[in-house]
Amino acid sequence: MNIVLLDSKTLGEDLDLTVLLQFGELANYATTQKEETAERIEDANIVITNKVVITREMMEEATSLKLICIAATGMNNVDLEAAKSLNITVKNVSGYSTTSVVQHTFTMALHLIGHLPYHNRVVKSGAWSQSKLFTDISHPFSEISGKKWGIIGLGEIGKSVALVAEAFGATINYYSTSGLNKINDYHHSNLDELLNESDILSIHCPLNEHTKNLINGSNLKLLKEGAVLLNLGRGGIINEVDLAEEMNKRELYVGLDVLEQEPIAPSNPLLSIIHQDRLLITPHIAWSSKEARATLLNGIVENIQNFIDK
Repeated sequence: MNIVLLDSKTLGEDLDLTVLLQFGELANYATTQKEETAERIEDANIVITNKVVITREMMEEATSLKLICIAATGMNNVDLEAAKSLNITVKNVSGYSTTSVVQHTFTMALHLIGHLPYHNRVVKSGAWSQSKLFTDISHPFSEISGKKWGIIGLGEIGKSVALVAEAFGATINYYSTSGLNKINDYHHSNLDELLNESDILSIHCPLNEHTKNLINGSNLKLLKEGAVLLNLGRGGIINEVDLAEEMNKRELYVGLDVLEQEPIAPSNPLLSIIHQDRLLITPHIAWSSKEARATLLNGIVENIQNFIDK
C-alpha cells in the first residue's frame, strides 16, 4: 500500500507514526498546501488527512485511491458524495478527545472564575510583598457550586461537562441546537432563557446552518453581568465582532479555544478589547492531550486494518 499523510504536524511530533509502516510505504508531509494536494495523493492507495481538503477533482485524478482516513471526528474537509460515487471509503475517528475537551473546558472556566492572571501578576510583580497583608482579596473569585451552568449542545462532550459541573455543585440547563435532543436528565431551555439564566455557559455543538452566528449582538446582551462564556465547539458559532463590542461595554468573562479564522487574524477585534484579563484564547488545543492524540492514531490504525480485512 502507498500511504500518504498530508498534515502530520497537526498531530504533534511526539506520536510514533512508524506504526503505519505495517501497512506499506509512508509518505509523511508535515503540512500540505491546497495547490500541493493533488500531486501528493495521485498515486496513493490510502490518504490520511486532518484538515487538508480533498475535493472531487483530486479524487478523480487519484485513480489508485481506495481509503481516506480523517484524523478527526469532523468530515467536512472531504467531498463525501464524490468519494461514495468513486467507491472510495472515508473513515473518521470519533470520541477520542472527549476527556481532553472536558478537562480543557474546566481549565478555562477555573482560570477565568479565579482571576488567575491578576493573582499571578500581583505576586510576581512584588505588589503582594509590598502590601504587608497575608492575602489579597481585591479580586474575589466565586465558587461553581450553586451556579447555573448552561450547555449548548448536549452530545457526548456536553453530557460529560454536565457531569463534572454537577460534581462541582452546579445546576445544569441546556439548549439543543437541532431541536431533537430534548429527552435528558437535564432541563431544556430555549436559547434566550439559557443565556439569561446561566452564570457559566459552555458551547459544545458543531458549526452548521443552525449554529452559524448563533451567539451574536442580538442575544449577547442577555448574558448576566459577570457571566462566563466558553466556546469549545467551533469558531463561527459566536460572532467575534459582536463579542468584542459587548466585552468592551460591560463585565463578561470569555474563554475561546476555537475561532472563525485559525490561526487568529492579527486584525481580530478580540485582540484589542479593553480588559484582556477577562478573555482567554487558546490555539484550538482542547482536543489535543497526549492521550487523545494517541487514541486518535490508534483509531486511524484500526480503520486501516478493518478496511484491509474486508
